[in-house]
Amino acid sequence: MKTLALIPARYASSRFPGKPLADIAGQPMIRRVYERASAVFEACYVATDDARIEAAVQAFGGRVVMTSSDHRSGTDRCREALDTIEQATGQSFDVVVNVQGDEPFVATEQLVQLASSFDDPATQIATLVKPFAPDEDIFNPNSPKVVLSRQGYALYFSRSPIPFLRSEADRSRWGEAHRYYKHVGMYAYRAEALREITRLEPSPLELAESLEQLRWLENGYRIRVGITDRPTVAVDTPEDLAAAVRFYRETFSE
Repeated sequence: MKTLALIPARYASSRFPGKPLADIAGQPMIRRVYERASAVFEACYVATDDARIEAAVQAFGGRVVMTSSDHRSGTDRCREALDTIEQATGQSFDVVVNVQGDEPFVATEQLVQLASSFDDPATQIATLVKPFAPDEDIFNPNSPKVVLSRQGYALYFSRSPIPFLRSEADRSRWGEAHRYYKHVGMYAYRAEALREITRLEPSPLELAESLEQLRWLENGYRIRVGITDRPTVAVDTPEDLAAAVRFYRETFSE
């Protein structure tokens, strides 16, 4: 099974322009992501629409592919990058791993766990979740929640806490009374599934929650879910960047 790791990276961001090039202890964030992903996957590329990001990746010796600036999501960017890389290299890939470019400390074991989901021939799409920690806010709409089937597939994703605990009137106790799962925003897809889902029109549930994975569920695709206990550090704002720098100094610096 041949796997292609892609790191979608946009320069334009309403909350944090130039985020992939943000400095974390002397290296741009995109480099930290790339080095972790390329340690797991032999075929690894940054997929971007910006010449500044392209130049930064080339400067540290990484592989990069240019894509359109019109894509609605990182998934769409991955589809174009897959086609471009296959055409340029003459290789065919069975699985595409979409590595989030704003998680500079993604654990290599999480990437291995995600890719190993495709050892099962029935897996079309895979992702990861993490149990909410006691001090995390399950009511934060920026942390999508996931409910799972007994077979390990996603039943639904929501920005609201799901399930609703009808028997617990005190909502401050919901996190203690039930194990809630937070979506860790990396995906992997079989190449044919990636090509299919990017041809789908936005769906009602997707538009309601602003979560593209709901489009796939509404159209009958199954999303296999792995559970990880490793913390993730996502950078969406300059404040998040400051937290990421602190995390690096506390975790990796002597």
